[in-house]
Amino acid sequence: MRKSLFIGVALAAVALGAPAQAELKFKPGEDARFHWADFETLKKVDLKGQTLSIFGPWRGEDEALVRSVLEYFSEATGVDLKYSSSENYEQQIVIDTQAGSPPDIAILPQPGLIQDLASKGLLTPLGDETAAWVKDNYGAGQSWVDLGTFKDKDGKAGYFAFPYKADVKSLVWYSPDNFEEAGYEVPKTQEELQALSEKIIADGGTPWCIGLGSGGATGWPATDWVEDIMLRTQPPETYDKWVKNEIPFNDPAVVGALDIFAKIATDDKMVSGGAAAVSATDFRDSPKGLFSVPPKCYLHHQASFIPSFFPEGTKLGQDADFFYYPTYASKPELGTPVLGAGTLAMITKDTKASRAFIEFLKLPLAHELWMAQGSFVTPFKSVNNDAYASDALKKQGEILSGASTFRFDGSDLMPGKIGAGAFWTGMIDLVGGKPAADVAADVQKSWDAIK
Repeated sequence: MRKSLFIGVALAAVALGAPAQAELKFKPGEDARFHWADFETLKKVDLKGQTLSIFGPWRGEDEALVRSVLEYFSEATGVDLKYSSSENYEQQIVIDTQAGSPPDIAILPQPGLIQDLASKGLLTPLGDETAAWVKDNYGAGQSWVDLGTFKDKDGKAGYFAFPYKADVKSLVWYSPDNFEEAGYEVPKTQEELQALSEKIIADGGTPWCIGLGSGGATGWPATDWVEDIMLRTQPPETYDKWVKNEIPFNDPAVVGALDIFAKIATDDKMVSGGAAAVSATDFRDSPKGLFSVPPKCYLHHQASFIPSFFPEGTKLGQDADFFYYPTYASKPELGTPVLGAGTLAMITKDTKASRAFIEFLKLPLAHELWMAQGSFVTPFKSVNNDAYASDALKKQGEILSGASTFRFDGSDLMPGKIGAGAFWTGMIDLVGGKPAADVAADVQKSWDAIK
């Protein structure tokens, strides 16, 4: 999620309590897409006279959306609920918890920060029962349990963080009209994707649009490529060791993934504008080649947020669509991994209300209310997928809930000097023509220097 800081517009800190008797977005019982029985269940939880403070990362439009969900919890239980955030929420939560004035619930997108809080004894374990619930009810459930498991101040592993709201990165975007006109079909395997790329070149076109430009964060889009490739060429356990530096960055498994990406990004025939354009093109501008006439490219690898930068008026499912970044037919043992990110909810002050809120997140309704308004995907298998605001989000939800393995963005799991530093700059060197082995060795030197 460090990457998202360079995507969104900075907003001022907010700390506003929800209005009393707020008007609910959807009237209970009137929309068949929602599990309204959950709302009746919530009414049995009496929290009148109690307060619940929630600190999260959502601001702007997302803040309005999360508030619309929280209002149901407040309305049903009678709790006085206050949501707040800050432009510098990562620093603010550390200040508040260490000062002994934490919120009841903290919701964060950075596992590294959560580990830091857990190791200082600032989080309350959610318990084995909640971990078991997540394993049974989320797609790739064990992956989400592992993601929410951290070591406490005594070095003992415990389940501390409940996943709520996810992002999908393992996507390839394309124009259905361009595919239809050229007679191309969506590839189901990496082998078919390679064959499609070669066919596009043979037909006089260019397969990929890639842009790594992002101001001070230039290079980060390439890290998503490499992470996705790692999950399609190596077991998830190898990925886990890589992000922890339990295998070095210049391990053959990592060098192999770097090399696969480099063969695409440094091939003038493979990339719109040629290899020299990859670093020079801003990631926000890079998908525009899909919509030019004639198309400058046919494929674009990027996360679920990228439609925000499509030309105005672009209709998803019609003018633009996506498919799951496929796996190798030759490696069926690796299943269907999904790379992504997401937010995790923790108890930072153990109260009846905070415990009840975690239970609320186990209800389909807590997910469906946001699903129906957009900008939300969940791995929760029991939600009504028809509640999604669009077919695109519904398809992303199905990809997520059907995943065999989910892994969090690797660069966000690495130390900042690597994941938001040496890894980014190494990708610029890679697309500039530096050999993959040399790039990997340089990143490892940076990692060794912080030990």
